[in-house]
Amino acid sequence: MAASGAQLTLLRPVDAGRDHVRGGEGRDPPILLIYGDYLCPYCRRLRHVIDRLRHAMGDRLAYVFRHFPNERAHPGAEFASRASEAAGRQGRFWEMHDALYERQPPLTQAHVLEAAAALGLDMDRFAREVADDGARARVAEDLADGRHNGVTATPTIFIDGQRYDGAWDFYSMLEALERPVGARVQRTAQAFANLPASAALVLIAAAGAALAVANSPLAPLYRQIVETSIGVGASAGSLALTTAEWCSEGLLTVFFLLVGLEIRRDMTAGALTDRRAAVLPVVCAIGGTLAPAAVYLALNRGGTAPGWSAATSTGIAFALGILALLGRRAPTGLKVFVAALAVVDDIVSMLILAVFYPQDFHALWLLPAAAAIGLMMVLNRWRIYAGWPYLAVTVALWLSLHAAGVNAALAGVVLAIFLPTRPAPAVGPLLAQAATALAALEYAQSEARARPGETPPVEQEPIWDWASRNLSAASARLLSPADRVERAVAPWAAYVILPLFALSATGVSLSLDPRSPGVARVILGAALGLLVGKPLGVCLAASAAVKAKIAVMPEDTTLHAFLGAAILCGVSDPVGLLMADSAFPHSDYAAAAKIGVLAGSILAAALGALVLATSPPPVTPAKAMAEVP
Repeated sequence: MAASGAQLTLLRPVDAGRDHVRGGEGRDPPILLIYGDYLCPYCRRLRHVIDRLRHAMGDRLAYVFRHFPNERAHPGAEFASRASEAAGRQGRFWEMHDALYERQPPLTQAHVLEAAAALGLDMDRFAREVADDGARARVAEDLADGRHNGVTATPTIFIDGQRYDGAWDFYSMLEALERPVGARVQRTAQAFANLPASAALVLIAAAGAALAVANSPLAPLYRQIVETSIGVGASAGSLALTTAEWCSEGLLTVFFLLVGLEIRRDMTAGALTDRRAAVLPVVCAIGGTLAPAAVYLALNRGGTAPGWSAATSTGIAFALGILALLGRRAPTGLKVFVAALAVVDDIVSMLILAVFYPQDFHALWLLPAAAAIGLMMVLNRWRIYAGWPYLAVTVALWLSLHAAGVNAALAGVVLAIFLPTRPAPAVGPLLAQAATALAALEYAQSEARARPGETPPVEQEPIWDWASRNLSAASARLLSPADRVERAVAPWAAYVILPLFALSATGVSLSLDPRSPGVARVILGAALGLLVGKPLGVCLAASAAVKAKIAVMPEDTTLHAFLGAAILCGVSDPVGLLMADSAFPHSDYAAAAKIGVLAGSILAAALGALVLATSPPPVTPAKAMAEVP
């Protein structure tokens, strides 16, 4: 799925020759890096926690400070940063750093000069160096570096190169810095998840493992596991599906929920809001469905014809992962285009599953399915924000679709449509609510410290529960129910659900006899559909749409780069494997179609990456449009 825009990994590592580093003795010390502002009140409060951490950990802790003065919010902050740099040229950066934070506001230029004089600095030299371009440039470099790293407010904390979004209290930060096993595992997992292609790598590993096991002596055990029937209900026969079917209809419901939420977000605030920008991925997705199907059908007739859909799906995780790895060779506008195309492609895939591959269709069951959809609409109109009513109705919809013979995973898309959203809140009242709760807790703690032993601990007092409820309410209001669901579902979809589906679906035997009737044609049709048909359909549709002036090309994109991205759209995903199973239930042709999908995807990934890697640097939108034939 689409990657988050947040930059959670420190882009420029700590450099002892440039950065201001305090402590850090010993081998591989924990590194605490702060982007700070000397006039920021929250930085001043955090400083006391940092002092406790340095006292507890001693010189093992490497404390790094980078400037991020907010001159608009804190006039004089930029001067204070330059003053610390000027003091640093006389070898007194940390003394000035401490003096600026210890000085109570207001902190005017006169106060800064007094602090410098109190440190015994050469004041003539200090005055020159505060005003010279070197100090200004150094502060500006840190500011630019911070913005590039996604810093928007102070203090922003990085621990061992990963942004720290945990609590700022002493014990939470100490645990993150001391690197217990749990914290190390969590940090390693976060670092891996921050890799642009991490989801694609997990999916590739799962598919590779399934292929390896299915073509090894463990193949009988693998087949037994994926074909084992698992029943749910009062009796085993009430709802019994194989492991593979539970993955394709059950787990993929969560994946399609995420797809639906992304479609909805793009239509309201993303790449699909601007009409001309939205037309191009829509048209290209349709062209990228029709052309592969035509290539497949040109090679397959009769009993092998139903497999045309296997070559039509684009894998967003793979395509965006490869684009991210190519860095600046893949312009941002091109990444947005591919993401939008893949989202529209998912809509088309779901429609294909519903229309062309219903299994044992029973139209009567569509009535309770329609009732469930109507009930979900009512819940949305009544602004029911609790999650359990939607979950209950989604289960009923899933059961109705399954009984009707339609792929029940589509219930996830319906849920995504009706999950309620809320207007963005005014921040002021939430700030007041959170500040009131924390101020009350701070006062209660100070009162308890003044009378030790006379009162129970603050956490046992009613004010603790009251404050925690208010803080939770203020925090929860920042996200709508749909946003919260998407944030919770995305990691599970990327790192659990899709890999499990790949494990159950890609374990095909490569020992198929290509001389068997139709097998070679199915493999070739699926592979060429992805490798040739997909980019051909995307490029022809784009050319027609731009010539008709109903669409515009992605920003900063050359024809060369666009061609590379079109080829990458031939990289399929587990939905393509699901199409193969749906087209050829209980048939060897399903395995042949999967082999073709895997082969075509590998070739499309390699060729698309090569074309993009050899493309010239990005250009202006006007030039890109002129290059389209």
